[in-house]
Amino acid sequence: MSSLTSLWIPFTIIAALGQVARNAMQRQLTAPLGTWGATNIRFLFGFPFSMLFLAIVLIATGDRLSWPSVMFWPWLLLGALSQILATGLMLLAMNMRSFVVTTAYLKTEAIQTAIFGFVFLGDHLTWLKVVAILIATSGVVITALRPGGEKGFAELKPTIIGLTAAASFALSAVGFRGAIITVPAVSFVTAASFTLLLGLFVQTLVLTIYLLWRAPKVLQAILNLWKPSMLAGFIGAFSSQFWFLSFALTAAANVRTLALVEVLFAQAVAHYSFKQPVSARELLGIVLIVGGVALLVAA
Repeated sequence: MSSLTSLWIPFTIIAALGQVARNAMQRQLTAPLGTWGATNIRFLFGFPFSMLFLAIVLIATGDRLSWPSVMFWPWLLLGALSQILATGLMLLAMNMRSFVVTTAYLKTEAIQTAIFGFVFLGDHLTWLKVVAILIATSGVVITALRPGGEKGFAELKPTIIGLTAAASFALSAVGFRGAIITVPAVSFVTAASFTLLLGLFVQTLVLTIYLLWRAPKVLQAILNLWKPSMLAGFIGAFSSQFWFLSFALTAAANVRTLALVEVLFAQAVAHYSFKQPVSARELLGIVLIVGGVALLVAA
């Protein structure tokens, strides 16, 4: 069982890689579709792929699904609605500030997830894990904040938006984990896939109704851009599948802290693809991220 539980580590790394690609795709679609149009991409075009994932899982496992308990639905709605708000705020913040500074705001999510997970789910966190979360998060902040050129956290509005987005992502992670662990009598893979399907259904329904009411032309624009939207939807559903598998196996705070390796992936792309040098400050931040993540995994 311990070897099975440890699968959350590779699952999270795969999900983080997918999320880097999905965020880049969504950001490119914000200009033609607007914030909420680009937000709906990951849900509307991700939902069909979640149906495919669940079908494959049910065939492979032989599990038989039953109707979820009453406790499942509040957790699912918390996860789904918080993620809608978080994604929209993230894209808004990215258009107000640089990608790396916005990432620093968003990655305070790990600390907030630990707090919400303890309060709402009773997720156990040792002092060693708390220290690991703080070290890794501080590494992200040091890496992202550039002295001189940008004001970083000094501007109040983007700071509030970014931190609120992080809190919403944290509530979303806790909500989805709460939903997954209430799915009865099936494997963790089926519970995760089933929760993802229903979560994407709720999100697609809510945002599509909103856009029909407030911006019907945006839906038409989404359909006109179906090719890039389909790819973004697949990548989004793929990464979400692995996020949910991780949530099924361990506390949401563990998952979201390990997910900070996403910053290392972004740094590697910037260095090797764009030949951007790594400063001493960025190197210090990377060391802290790696150290915090290593401490978390060891704990």
